[in-house]
Amino acid sequence: MNAPLTMKDYETDQEVRWCPGCGDYAILKTLHKFMPTLGLPRENSVFISGIGCSSRFPYYMNTYGFHTIHGRAPSLATGVKLANPELDVWVVTGDGDGLSIGGNHMLHVLRRNVDLQILLFNNEIYGLTKGQYSPTSKVGTRSPSTPDGSVDRPLDPCSFALGAGAQFVARSIDTEMKHLTEMLGRSHSHKGASFLEILQNCPVYNDGIFEQVKNKKTAADSRLVLQHGEPMLFGKELDKGIRLNTSLLQLEVVTLGEDGITLADILVHNESNKVLAQMLAGMHGPDFPEPVGVIFCADVSGYIEDVYAQRIKVREARPPADMNALLRSGHTWQVD
Repeated sequence: MNAPLTMKDYETDQEVRWCPGCGDYAILKTLHKFMPTLGLPRENSVFISGIGCSSRFPYYMNTYGFHTIHGRAPSLATGVKLANPELDVWVVTGDGDGLSIGGNHMLHVLRRNVDLQILLFNNEIYGLTKGQYSPTSKVGTRSPSTPDGSVDRPLDPCSFALGAGAQFVARSIDTEMKHLTEMLGRSHSHKGASFLEILQNCPVYNDGIFEQVKNKKTAADSRLVLQHGEPMLFGKELDKGIRLNTSLLQLEVVTLGEDGITLADILVHNESNKVLAQMLAGMHGPDFPEPVGVIFCADVSGYIEDVYAQRIKVREARPPADMNALLRSGHTWQVD
């Protein structure tokens, strides 16, 4: 019997090359610790990436891996999973790679519900190509490609995923190892496409963009940790909460004890409520906390199992294959 794997077994002999302070280091460390807990052989795991800082991941995971082309990792990963459904396939991408040039591929892998774990590192900038603004950059972001400030309204990754039909959508933070580990576990246990956005710091081109959410002094008031079946409370004293304003049909922040607000007024999180998930994913602004945790989770059949089930059904309905008959069927020509 083989000895259980450890995090050392998942480390490679490649020099890890990211900028000092990059959030990718923390995510890599968390994955190195997490993977042995799955109890799977390393040869059953595959990490597939596109292009970008995050896409160096396959070099640093001692598993099978594929560093593919810009934005196309979901397509390659779909092919791998179709060829061998027994493989545990992970897609590592960034906000630029996955939501700009790769937006079309991301959309279809989510709507098809292909059984993959998709990790999208969001630092709201293009890091590898020296700091251009990305689809998730905030309005006003100054960069080499937007020297006067971006006028684009940013794309929200989780809202995009929900709109594309994703059946599992979650959000976590690069340096929160305990929470990130929990979200990795939930992502992995989901059958179908799991989409996990990881808020990740780029210390060179977009440093501190998530400081309010990450800083221990401000996180309690800036972060809403979602727990299924629990009221949406936050704040150092857990005295703030999220309420549904029924007249406006929108979420709002309220404080317990003010204006007669009680715990009964606070929304209870329900992972299976897609309307609530869409409202939470789009909950942004200085008055709102950043939701982290499982935003939406639904149990439906996945693309891979549906494809194989269809194959079995078709084979059972057809007579035994006859290559000779196939070659002589349809239009044929005789050359004299």
